[in-house]
Amino acid sequence: MYETKLMGPLGAARAQRPSGREGRPRHRIGILSFSSPGHYYPLTALGRRLQSRGHEVVYFQVADLERPIRAAGLQFRQIGREDFPPGSLRARDEEVCKLKGLAALRCGLRGIERKAMMLFRDAPAAIRDEGIDALLIDQIEMAGGTVAEYLGLPFVSAAAALPVNLDTSVPPCTLPWSHRVGVGARFRNWAGNAAFEWIFSGVRRTINRQRRAWGLPAVQGLNGTFSGLAQVAQLPAALELPGRRLPPGFHHTGPWTDAAGREPVDFPWERLDPSRRLVYASMGTLQNGVLRTFRIMAEACAGLDLQLVISLGGGQDPALLGDLPGDPIVVGYAPQLDLIRRSALTISHGGLNTALESLAEGVPMVVLPVAYDQPGVGARVEWSGAGRSIPVGRLTVDRLRDAVRIALGNPAYRKRAGRLRSSIEAADGLNRAADLIEAAFGTGWRAVRSEVGRHPSAGSVRPQGRR
Repeated sequence: MYETKLMGPLGAARAQRPSGREGRPRHRIGILSFSSPGHYYPLTALGRRLQSRGHEVVYFQVADLERPIRAAGLQFRQIGREDFPPGSLRARDEEVCKLKGLAALRCGLRGIERKAMMLFRDAPAAIRDEGIDALLIDQIEMAGGTVAEYLGLPFVSAAAALPVNLDTSVPPCTLPWSHRVGVGARFRNWAGNAAFEWIFSGVRRTINRQRRAWGLPAVQGLNGTFSGLAQVAQLPAALELPGRRLPPGFHHTGPWTDAAGREPVDFPWERLDPSRRLVYASMGTLQNGVLRTFRIMAEACAGLDLQLVISLGGGQDPALLGDLPGDPIVVGYAPQLDLIRRSALTISHGGLNTALESLAEGVPMVVLPVAYDQPGVGARVEWSGAGRSIPVGRLTVDRLRDAVRIALGNPAYRKRAGRLRSSIEAADGLNRAADLIEAAFGTGWRAVRSEVGRHPSAGSVRPQGRR
């Protein structure tokens, strides 16, 4: 299932570029990713780190993302000019921000299929024209590996979100199931994986139609779309569920965060009250359209002597929430990293970036999963003991207030978040991922083996006595 994919001589025949640091060959690396901040923020950070090591990095994306990619200091090459003209991502976000659960997932799948067809048409010529000799491909950009194989280029799969690799040792990341062991749990996970494969079957059919047209063998499942050379994930091993069985070339690293690569955001810092504990709340950039959720947050925190800051992620006008109880600070966008650094607690949708940015500062959290990989993030946060998780469909003022009180009142949550912070610091995710990518592109098509299943910190921070 996880054989190394030998792409052929086209890419291998390219001339080696001059050597970079420590005598390693320099590459011209292309990046293909899903078009949302939760994906391009970590991948621009990883691109910047590779660029700092002497490689040239070109990000292939739609027009709406030219500004943030260039602001990160990376080269930008537009693709999808016909399918995704300026303003397309705003229209997508306005559709998906009011959805949750299966409806949101289906909307996302339609977007992945549409993007796949565009990639098959536009990406090969653009990649050739840019002289790319290796590709870094987001796991969720599932068509990207087929493009790489067609061009004969080595590629590394990058899990910017929660890894979507399927195995029966853990539930699929889209389901809010708690982690269990035993025959019954494996059967439950097998059934969940089968459902997950069925949901993604339309994407797989789209990919396989193009593979037939290009003379490539069909992929047999979701796992077959990932690289057999190397797969890197920003999920740290310490936050992974124990016993996870992953392919030999899979590597947990740690958060891919680079504040210097993000555009500055204005914020009314003078409104912060240093006498009250700060709670930072965000539902990300795709699940921010349900104003009821933000009202529940404000009501839950009112009367707890907390200062609440709500970021709407660009999805709504702050004026629509001008009458919230407790007088929280409500902004369209927020300097998230700076606010988390000052926070006692974060409340979020369970996007992996927000969760990791919180844990990197030792900040406990309350997670309100809506869709996509967020239920899996919530399950890992609860398993680690660094926070609480409430599916947004079960969210009430009382439930959220209780969760906030517990996460802030029980010092064990901050202690466990602090342990994860230490583990994340030791993992040095950006440099570790860059090392692995450089090794993969310098191995001559041999898979870069990992320490999966033997990582000493995997699951080690789980508190005794928790479910």
